[in-house]
Amino acid sequence: MTRLEDKAAARKAAFAARKAAFAAGQGAAAEHLAAALAPHAGKVLAGYMPMRTEIDPLPAMAAHRGPVCVPVILGPNRALAFRQWTPGAKMIPGDFGALIPETGDWLDPEVVIVPLVAFDARLYRLGYGGGFYDRTLEGLKARRPTPAIGFAFAAQELPEVPIEPTDQRLDMIVTENGPRHPG
Repeated sequence: MTRLEDKAAARKAAFAARKAAFAAGQGAAAEHLAAALAPHAGKVLAGYMPMRTEIDPLPAMAAHRGPVCVPVILGPNRALAFRQWTPGAKMIPGDFGALIPETGDWLDPEVVIVPLVAFDARLYRLGYGGGFYDRTLEGLKARRPTPAIGFAFAAQELPEVPIEPTDQRLDMIVTENGPRHPG
């Protein structure tokens, strides 16, 4: 099996686990995420608008003490850009169905909440396959330390996520069971 086939099989299993976890409810996930973000008060936070069965970061984003932004896809094979978001922002559909703010300042995030399909104990993530977050995290971290916090249901953990040289490791994963650190 090739690495791409490994990733496709892992995505399929993780989507099923995420769907079941989503049906069971969010639990204390948002509270754990807000606690993980507390040391980053005042910094520009990049969150995301949840789609389908993704775990919902919006309560923690709304509680953040500092500017918040969400990703905007500018095109294939490009890093993400981030537009300022507030709970009352007018949202419109962006690429791949994700909602984006209709207007707002473009911000440079200092902390990033990263959606994912699956993760492992090494804190590698499996995304949707477009490489947007890997390119973005690589660029952000080249400029300055930028904590990347994965947000997922505990059921999305796999024994090992298949990785490639371009895959970026996260600094922390937060689930409804609390934070997970490397090691």
